[in-house]
Amino acid sequence: MASRIQIPATKYPVERFTLANGLRVVLSPDRSAPVVGVAVVYDVGIRSEPEGRTGFAHLFEHLMFQGSENLEKLAHFRHVQGAGGSFNGSTHLDYTDYFEVLPAGALERALFLEADRMRGPRLTEENLRNQVDVVKEEIRVNVLNRPYGGFPWLKLPPVMFRTFPNAHDGYGSFEDLESATVADAQGFFDRYYACGNAVLSVAGDFDVAEATAMIERHFGDVPARPAPVLPDFAEPDLDGERRESYVDRIAPLPAVAAGYRVPDPIGAFDAYLPFSVLAEVLTDGDASRLVERLVQRDRSVTNVGGYLGFMGDEYQVRNPTALLLQAHMPPGGDAGKVLSTIDEELDRLAADGLQPGELERTQARMGARLLQGTDEVLGRALPMAVLELQRGRPELLNELPKLISEVTAEQIVAAAATLRPERRATVEVKPGAGA
Repeated sequence: MASRIQIPATKYPVERFTLANGLRVVLSPDRSAPVVGVAVVYDVGIRSEPEGRTGFAHLFEHLMFQGSENLEKLAHFRHVQGAGGSFNGSTHLDYTDYFEVLPAGALERALFLEADRMRGPRLTEENLRNQVDVVKEEIRVNVLNRPYGGFPWLKLPPVMFRTFPNAHDGYGSFEDLESATVADAQGFFDRYYACGNAVLSVAGDFDVAEATAMIERHFGDVPARPAPVLPDFAEPDLDGERRESYVDRIAPLPAVAAGYRVPDPIGAFDAYLPFSVLAEVLTDGDASRLVERLVQRDRSVTNVGGYLGFMGDEYQVRNPTALLLQAHMPPGGDAGKVLSTIDEELDRLAADGLQPGELERTQARMGARLLQGTDEVLGRALPMAVLELQRGRPELLNELPKLISEVTAEQIVAAAATLRPERRATVEVKPGAGA
């Protein structure tokens, strides 16, 4: 039976245009609060790194904050924070983003700053060596010296995938990072940080005509360079279960994560969307199937979660990606038993279908989170930029709550039936703390 819940689409305005140099622009005005969000997204991420240069996309993100054509080191920080704003950047599998949130009156300041580093960051030997050390320290803090560091986003891909773009460590090896040169950095910038390979997005309190004039003024004379050809990241499907384990020397308890291949999130979006809802049916809230079974009834795990995309970016990722289930277990926990119980619950869902109200409850929670996420200007500027970059459809952000509400119980059951052990990759964490 079809779902009866109705979640309306949001109605944030979307205006799109392209500058003569190839830069795509998305504007979403909203005069309800005197704040603006500015995002610039480049179509390069972890998967585009060449062999021998693991971690380079993230390293280059750091270099983009070390001064630019007309700005000395730390000037970006000073100009944004001096206006009462905040800023950051992040590296993902398929893109790298840079963003600011500022009072509406400081919009032109943010546009100048982003345009200046789009012309060229200060790629010096001093900046490179300094940022290599910063990234190495980040790896020590976030992965090497943190319990469950890199689990599962760094640990599961090499089990699930066989090709370098999909399987390698996106943080990078110390050896690769230390061997990076300024020439490497300049080549990376020249190839990937072109106007034609980027999207600028502005959301919040601004006049469209004034913002358009500012964008033309600051970005219009950035030299045009064509976008590189998008690499092919195609990966054969799993032909049997793949399972590995490793000892985490500082993890106190065992853990396990499983990944299942799912349809192409862009080329087969209608088939992909039910898996997004299925992950929530399985793990969202105390009434969800795996929480009720594994945590509350069997007590074989202390927590369980499910989501799409290794970095949790379900609507902002290209193929191949996966539905992930991960759980932490009590002392002496049995990963094999947990996985077989997951199989039982998936089989039960595929055979018996959903309980009354189960889908509607899940859709309502998902819709509420989507609506809440777009309340903030950055919750519009960033995803709209990525949706334009990957799909040419920034307005999909408006449509997602309604599309989620239209997923049917039959689609959920059909999706669950594809999550078979023979199409699964798993990685188990064996605790080393106190061993």
